[in-house]
Amino acid sequence: MLINLRRTIAISFHPKPSLCIPAKLLSTRTPNPNSNSAEPLSESQLKSLVLSQYAHGKFTNLLQNVVALPAVLLTACQNLTAPQTQNGLNLSLLDSVSKRFSIWEMGRELCENRFDVGASSVAMAAPGNRGESLVLPNLRLKVLVEAIRMVLGIVYDERFVTFSYGGRANMGRHTAIRYLKNSVENPSWWFSVSFNREKFEQRHVNRLCLFMHEKIEDEILINIVRRLFECSVVTVELGSCCFGRGFPQESGLSSILMNIYFNGFDKVIQEMRQRKNQEHPKFESNELVSKDDVFYKPVKIYAVRYLDEILVMTSGSKMLTMDLKNWVIKYLEGSLELMVDKMKTSIHSAVSEKIDFIGMELQAVPPSVLHPPLSEKAIRARKKYLRQKEVRAIELKNARERNRKKLGMKIMSHVFKKLKRSDGLKSEYQIENEVREIFRTWADEVVQDFFGSLEERWDWHRKLSAGTFLSLRHIRQQLPEELVDAYDKFQEQVDKHLNPVKDRKAMEDEERRVTEEAEQKYAKRTVEDLTKLCVKADAPIEVMRKMVKLIGFTNHMGRPRPITLLTALEDADIIKWYAGVGRRWLDFYCCCHNFKMVKTVVTYHLRFSCILTLAEKHESTKREAMKHYSKDLKVFDINGNEEVYFPTEREVKMMGDKNLSDPKPVDGVFSLVLIRLASDEPPISCVAHFCDRTDTIVYRVRLLQSRLNVNPMDEKKWVPGMGAINESLDLKCFPICPDHIHDLYMGRITFQDIDCTSFVDVD
Repeated sequence: MLINLRRTIAISFHPKPSLCIPAKLLSTRTPNPNSNSAEPLSESQLKSLVLSQYAHGKFTNLLQNVVALPAVLLTACQNLTAPQTQNGLNLSLLDSVSKRFSIWEMGRELCENRFDVGASSVAMAAPGNRGESLVLPNLRLKVLVEAIRMVLGIVYDERFVTFSYGGRANMGRHTAIRYLKNSVENPSWWFSVSFNREKFEQRHVNRLCLFMHEKIEDEILINIVRRLFECSVVTVELGSCCFGRGFPQESGLSSILMNIYFNGFDKVIQEMRQRKNQEHPKFESNELVSKDDVFYKPVKIYAVRYLDEILVMTSGSKMLTMDLKNWVIKYLEGSLELMVDKMKTSIHSAVSEKIDFIGMELQAVPPSVLHPPLSEKAIRARKKYLRQKEVRAIELKNARERNRKKLGMKIMSHVFKKLKRSDGLKSEYQIENEVREIFRTWADEVVQDFFGSLEERWDWHRKLSAGTFLSLRHIRQQLPEELVDAYDKFQEQVDKHLNPVKDRKAMEDEERRVTEEAEQKYAKRTVEDLTKLCVKADAPIEVMRKMVKLIGFTNHMGRPRPITLLTALEDADIIKWYAGVGRRWLDFYCCCHNFKMVKTVVTYHLRFSCILTLAEKHESTKREAMKHYSKDLKVFDINGNEEVYFPTEREVKMMGDKNLSDPKPVDGVFSLVLIRLASDEPPISCVAHFCDRTDTIVYRVRLLQSRLNVNPMDEKKWVPGMGAINESLDLKCFPICPDHIHDLYMGRITFQDIDCTSFVDVD
């Protein structure tokens, strides 16, 4: 169908009048000489610029002397977008930004305190008033938010404690899981803090501003942060499933502000841990075991916080954990004025009960569970493989000897015939050196094989040294001395080269050493299983199965089924959508112990659901679809080149634990579908940040909860721990270029990477 489009004009959202800052608070410091620079700053340059504002224990005038600089604003623009190409040429970032707004004018507005946050935000109501309205910043305000985030990150990052994860560079989910698996020893009790679902109110914002005043002496910057909360551009909702998932309702500034808010709590926990470590010091490994074989386990307190998720563990008694839990609840409710769900904040045994944290299930297990020894079946398979390897080596050796004999006989027969027919061997080519080299090489290999075989050496030693009459005394007396001496020297050489006693002894010593090492490893593993506990992280398979069933990947019996809504997409887009879901799941759970089960969900349920969807679209059978697309779901582009988006079975098998990444959960990918629309209107620019491409296609957003008619707040019908995009974006239409729609389907970018206020109306 053909539709008529028109770009929606952003309506300003003014819930409250803008704040007026007295003129005396404006900075009189001389601006930076590079303030008019049109080049983005590097990380070191930005850090030096921020640290130059540090004096007398506080950072001053950060907004006017740092955030408002065109170079800093351009750096924020660079962070919000990836380099774009058009006609094979790289576009200038400054040109792309200048088409939308002037960073110099924006900097002057910030310096003069004329920047209106409310005018740069857009209120979007949900269709049918089914949910809360959503306030989104336009691209200009997003740049300001990103610039403030960069500056606050430099100010606070080194001041955060080591167990504070999320919203920081190289401190993501996988880093937290790696800390739990490698550093936490012998946890006995633990609890996770659950908050009642509530948004930051005015009292929380005031307290946050007080915390920021401790390090930042900049009233204008702090008032802009306050204004962002008042306009609902930045929201912090504790107890929700929106943080770190790439949802449009999540602001890039929320994570750093939440870390600032919890920083005081983190430091108190850190001091408690240090005091407990001083009371119970850690001994060296050789001092852990006493004369009575009693093992010493020091009492430890561990804590991990990822944004608003807090996990506290102890290796002491349950009474210690109860006292710690009561203190944590009292501090959070008293000092931070937060509402803690005391029913869900309960103590669990680390050994017998699992606990949910950052979307994974944790449990304390012996080390042999994480690194299990070879099973009897694996040992038998390994022995069988070694025997087969030996048989193949013997067969290769016999074949080599057989071929040598055949070739040698051919050469000898040829030479004999030549000599018989003529007076001598005459040839146009001198092959004596080549033949001599071949026979010498064969002789060396035969000698090496002979000396490498203890059985053959032992057999020949027995034949040459046993049963000879020359070893008898009365016979030796009757023989010449030269003959006896020659015989003795021959026996010495036989004993020297053929007697395998030393080699056999060395082989027996090696076998004995291997056996002793295996026994020591078994003893050490047994002792560790009895005295040590480690943290195991598992993917929540039951939750994943509920997600798969809710979305429609499987039927009520758990078998793959097609998703009818996706049949409106192109074949490549269908495969990209499934590939984005699968790759997100694989990236997110690659650090889990039961990663193989996640691989099964992707390689079986998602793959065959995609095949069935393609078969339903083309009204064919599953067998015909598999024959056309293959199990790897291959498609061809307009040039006839083969493309594979879905992870192949071989690629999935090779996947494993990755290094210190912070992947976003899959919620933002499978909770929406983008339906392509037809249009005969003039081209519209892409809604991705600073993308200048006009060869766009209009897509309509269809959200999962609207398609299923399910309220995400209903825990009985919705999957626990699964987030959802705000319903205000349902049925909205966005023009997107082919490159960004590809990245959006594949999960490489999210709705945070596009300007959601630039939607178009469909007539």
